[in-house]
Amino acid sequence: MLEPIKHECGIAHIRLRKPLQYYIDKYGSATYAVNKLYIMMKKQSNRGQDGVGVANIKMGVAPGQRYISRYRTINSEPVEEIFTKIAKKFAKAKKKEGYNPKSAQWLKNNMGFTGEVWLGHLRYGTHGTNSIESCHPFLRQNNWRSRNLVMAGNFNMTNVDELFDILLRLGQHPKEKTDTVTVMEKIGHFIDEENQRIFDKYKKKKENHEITDIIENEMDLQRVLKRSFKDFDGGYAMVGLLGHGASFVVRDPNGIRPAYKYIDDEVIVVASEKQAIKAAFNVKYNEITDVQPGHALIIHKSGEWDEVPIMKQQELKACSFERIYFSRGNDPEIYQERKQLGRLLVPQILKAINFDLRNTVFSYIPNSAEVSFLGMMQGLDDYLMQKQKEVIVDKKPTLDDIEQMLSFRPRVEKLVIKDAKLRTFIADDASRDDMVANVYDTTYEVIRKGIDTVVVIDDSIVRGTTLEKSILRMLDKLEPKKIVVVSSAPQIRYPDCYGIDMSKIKEFVAFRAMLQLIKEHYKEDLLEDAYHQILANMESKEQLNYVQTLYNQFTDEQISAKITEIIRPEGLKAELEVVYQTVDNLHKACPNNLGDWYFTGDYPTPGGMRVVNKAFVNFMEGKEVRAY
Repeated sequence: MLEPIKHECGIAHIRLRKPLQYYIDKYGSATYAVNKLYIMMKKQSNRGQDGVGVANIKMGVAPGQRYISRYRTINSEPVEEIFTKIAKKFAKAKKKEGYNPKSAQWLKNNMGFTGEVWLGHLRYGTHGTNSIESCHPFLRQNNWRSRNLVMAGNFNMTNVDELFDILLRLGQHPKEKTDTVTVMEKIGHFIDEENQRIFDKYKKKKENHEITDIIENEMDLQRVLKRSFKDFDGGYAMVGLLGHGASFVVRDPNGIRPAYKYIDDEVIVVASEKQAIKAAFNVKYNEITDVQPGHALIIHKSGEWDEVPIMKQQELKACSFERIYFSRGNDPEIYQERKQLGRLLVPQILKAINFDLRNTVFSYIPNSAEVSFLGMMQGLDDYLMQKQKEVIVDKKPTLDDIEQMLSFRPRVEKLVIKDAKLRTFIADDASRDDMVANVYDTTYEVIRKGIDTVVVIDDSIVRGTTLEKSILRMLDKLEPKKIVVVSSAPQIRYPDCYGIDMSKIKEFVAFRAMLQLIKEHYKEDLLEDAYHQILANMESKEQLNYVQTLYNQFTDEQISAKITEIIRPEGLKAELEVVYQTVDNLHKACPNNLGDWYFTGDYPTPGGMRVVNKAFVNFMEGKEVRAY
């Protein structure tokens, strides 16, 4: 992606199902879980570079000893920093009297991060300040073990104001009005109630210290989570740890945000990406399964587990951007899907180059578009093979003709090179534009001037500014006859509200194209109509997406043509065309991830509809603020 956007965070949860001593005896070290968590987080570092946090809970320690450890950081190289600090704890322990690395009990008594329950989080902040206080895991503390709550997640709520008001009605006085705090405090409230319910049940029958163990063993987390999550609107995969060792993972009822699990007799593992689990535990991909949408994976104090419904499962709308761009591409399913995205674009590309393969050079925007580029080239090979068969069967060519046909291959060059060392840190616009233009470089003297068409594929086009200010100017210096820019994703038309930093609608080049078409066709009254319809229905819980009516005035081809005009730099000599993936082909390539609201405006939750309408109102009123 030319214009990287902040997106879904990453989660990593490990529960050791046996006592720590088991892993010391079998694997020779108490760092079994630490090492696995490190691998899982490194393999998901694409999901968060704004901050990292790790929490650990010890089970079976005596009162008066710390049993919850947590480190968080927002510094550069955050994963390395966190695990280096943990490693230093193990190194310092060697200097303590009686040091015994083969004794789980000694380690638990003398150092942190030696527990059985682990939670790691990688943060991409979609809004707000980037401070250590914003880093997960969050901690809600209490002197009762079963009332302590450690939470982290990959989520965004569209109804924070409503959730905040619910907390006020419950009698709370929240310290912040953020989705993370409101979510944690709402869950914490019902954990408190569940503790009190069991305490009241036994207070006349048992001593208080006896009731503590009973609460930890009888706590009904399914009941707690059903009560906690019923008002949530958003996309989420959340992990919670309780002080006594139980934990839970909850996924939203539409399956918007991903969460995968692996379970054997030694561990229960959850992560945002399959590849992280595969790399850490070297298990087969078919042994890694989804946490079911609308369900909670509940891991009890005993290490036993259940996956139970806590909400009514809705239409599955797993995020398609996970497959196009955000998740690591070496997951075998994602790899094949990205290749298919490129392959399905071939008919449109052939039309754009007027089927002139001999005078066309194909390339890609590094590095995320590389796999879709491979699929595009395979699709071109398939096309050539079919045409060769037709010629051989229908035209009876000579041996020389056949040899010439079979030896032909589409021309491939690496035309776009990203200089990772250059950063656009200059504040003023003129200087910054000049720097943007030099972030990318090209390979010279491989294009026949005035003859060749250049085709470059990217995974998606969000704002179009880097194309305009850098890529197109750079490619034009090669003096091609035509430049064709291909997006493996459809036109991004609508804001996201489920964890991706795309909330300001006017930044999308597709929205800007639609606005220009509206003005050119003298339909400005439609903007006012949509604006007033939204205002009239602003308080309604069930809203329509009124912005869709504006896009529906024009075809996809009209909007693509206008995008071509918008991103065309002044003075560009080559012809220019922008080709987008179709929504139908997106669904063919990614059949299990049908969350396409960025492209279609079909949001899976009521909150999504409110957000897109609010984003349009903000645009009409000139407000530079988030829509949620």
